[in-house]
Amino acid sequence: MADTKDLTKTNHTRDVPATQRALAATGEELAALLHSDDDEVLSALLKNPALAETDIGVLLARKNLPVAVIEEICKRREWLKTYALKKALACHPHTPRLVRLRLLRELYLMDLVQIALLPGVSAELKRNAEDQLATRLPQLPLGQKITLARRGPASVAGLLLAEGHPQVLPVVLDNSHFTAAQILKVLAREGVPGSVVQAIAQHRKWSCDYNVRLALVRNPATTLAVSLSFLLELTVSDLAELAAPGIVPEALRKYLEAETQRRIQAGEKLVADKEAFEDDQLSEDL
Repeated sequence: MADTKDLTKTNHTRDVPATQRALAATGEELAALLHSDDDEVLSALLKNPALAETDIGVLLARKNLPVAVIEEICKRREWLKTYALKKALACHPHTPRLVRLRLLRELYLMDLVQIALLPGVSAELKRNAEDQLATRLPQLPLGQKITLARRGPASVAGLLLAEGHPQVLPVVLDNSHFTAAQILKVLAREGVPGSVVQAIAQHRKWSCDYNVRLALVRNPATTLAVSLSFLLELTVSDLAELAAPGIVPEALRKYLEAETQRRIQAGEKLVADKEAFEDDQLSEDL
């Protein structure tokens, strides 16, 4: 049989409003209140002197945490001194934008990479993390640039490719997050280093991409030999467009014109041969 004092204590606890209990709760009761859906209870919890850093972490793990609670946490400087809470706040979808931008500046390099690559992270947060990585690039030592080249998001990989560092080039071109769109952005830049163009042209994957080949032929830093090796793969319409005056160097333009004419003539001959064959077949049938 339960002790009368324990029953009295339990009933008294139930009678006390949840917001009042939140101000002084400890132990299991505090842990339970961290999952409350009542905004007032959560706000009261933040005033509880027993609330620990781990408890704040539990709150911030809730993606549905009310904006008012997030804003109150952001006001408490003692909590913002902890790196784990800074990261949690920076990643929370309800953290005010200006606060998030400030916190992102204080995160470690690879944590920014993680945020930029995590599925389910908002597009805005990914973009903010990528912008922060891009801002840091000029000051990074070579070792960290190589790490970013290997594991960083596509936009950052594109910036590293454009820098043209010989130790970074082979690593960044093998980045699993890299896309042809980023390659094309780099090739479209004015004054892109010849070493970058050459590395792309020799890469086993990117040199086989049609749009990359087309961009390489357009790029003035591509050698004539490389451009000529791609001509047979280009369509007649693209060859004709590239052969227009002022798009490629004159020496290459002559080859483009010749290849365009050869293709046109070959096409005309093919049509003529087909028509002749059909005429012969028709004569035989008659």
